[in-house]
Amino acid sequence: MRTLRLPDHLDDLEKLADFVLEHARDLSSYVLVGDSFGAVISIAAAIRRPPGLSGLVLSGGFAKNPITSPILKTLAALAPFFRGSFYRVLTLRAHAANLRSMLDGEGEIPWSARQTREFFVRETSHRAYVNRLRSIEKADYTDKLARINVPALIITPEQDRLIGRQAAEIMLKGIAGSKEIILPRTGHMFRFSHPGMYSKQIREFLERAGFSGALAAA
Repeated sequence: MRTLRLPDHLDDLEKLADFVLEHARDLSSYVLVGDSFGAVISIAAAIRRPPGLSGLVLSGGFAKNPITSPILKTLAALAPFFRGSFYRVLTLRAHAANLRSMLDGEGEIPWSARQTREFFVRETSHRAYVNRLRSIEKADYTDKLARINVPALIITPEQDRLIGRQAAEIMLKGIAGSKEIILPRTGHMFRFSHPGMYSKQIREFLERAGFSGALAAA
């Protein structure tokens, strides 16, 4: 399996898709696995029908920017001006709160908003955070989803306050033959709170498809 660390300096989904596909170019057959922001990039890559792409797993993502709340839009617009401790303490605390689910504590690994914030502090610089907000501001691949022509699995948490139910419905409607699995008693951070359940669904999807190649995770 190849797990890709996305570059911090890119603020364009198409360039991020270029980055992912470049790192999978030598694979004759692979399944692209994208979670959250990585799922959006995976969609951008898959609609190009790249050589070697044999399957797609999307979780916690969207084809069209789901952020419609004026409050969240205002916070996103202000994010570039809040650096350093303001970013780590204020911005990321608000972001973690929006990703939080009351179900997180029931996980295989009980999860909390504090752990989510700490994860972003470690893994996502202020520059990366701002660029990712910019990249999805006008994102809308709804009309291009029909170009995806490989088996696709959509893994959806039972409760996702930030992304919402409509995001999965758009992908299911647009990607021909796609299948959805709703993970019970999970929230947006289920990859961390329910890693066993998450990996089990991916493994079973690969087995059903008879796939034996590589995985590229974004």
